[in-house]
Amino acid sequence: METFFRAIIVFIAGYIFLRVTGKKAVAQMHTFDLLYILVLTNIISTPVEVGNIGKSIIYATITVILYKILVRLSLHNKLRWLLYESPTVLIHNGDIDRQGLKKVRMPMNELLSQLRVKGYIDTQNIAIAVMESTGNISVIPKSEHRPVQPNDLNLKVSKTYLPIPLIMDSQIVYHNLKYLKLDRDWLYNELEKMGEKVENIILATYLENGTLFIDNNAIIEHKSDPYYYKPGRDN
Repeated sequence: METFFRAIIVFIAGYIFLRVTGKKAVAQMHTFDLLYILVLTNIISTPVEVGNIGKSIIYATITVILYKILVRLSLHNKLRWLLYESPTVLIHNGDIDRQGLKKVRMPMNELLSQLRVKGYIDTQNIAIAVMESTGNISVIPKSEHRPVQPNDLNLKVSKTYLPIPLIMDSQIVYHNLKYLKLDRDWLYNELEKMGEKVENIILATYLENGTLFIDNNAIIEHKSDPYYYKPGRDN
């Protein structure tokens, strides 16, 4: 039981420390971010094997404080260039920068693969491609090859509306109902009109026109319609 509780304490402490640090995806992490994660995980995992939980939490707290100080210092321009790597140009005006590829140690086939993932198959159509300090590649196409924008055609478009989830995984999202100044009775009445039940709904969203879109567990059979083909043996 002691080992069990020790693991729980370590897990909770590690979760709290990471929440204090803030949200970042792995792709957004810089060098000192990854170093911080490695050091912190090593510190908080030690008590699982030995009994120094108190010392481990103290060391982890110091590590978190040092990391927060580094993050704060990185907001200053003079120190930012010491903590963060500079972006590296890989393609400029359709020409591949060999020195840039050499600097980031990226072979040509990997560059082409990364471009294909982003929807670009011809390097000549790219105005600039840059590897950011996080390791992601940013691609800006030449003006004649970028997607047409409504402004290019002098079109007026409506504001983008974000459908608001009211039910997710058969559970009512009450704070969204409150935001819309609606209640559970209204939701149940709407579901009853549509012949639906909360427990059968994967996702229900509130649309711009005040109606509900519902995705339930029912799967519609399309009888070999090629437009609804699904890859795999279960098609």
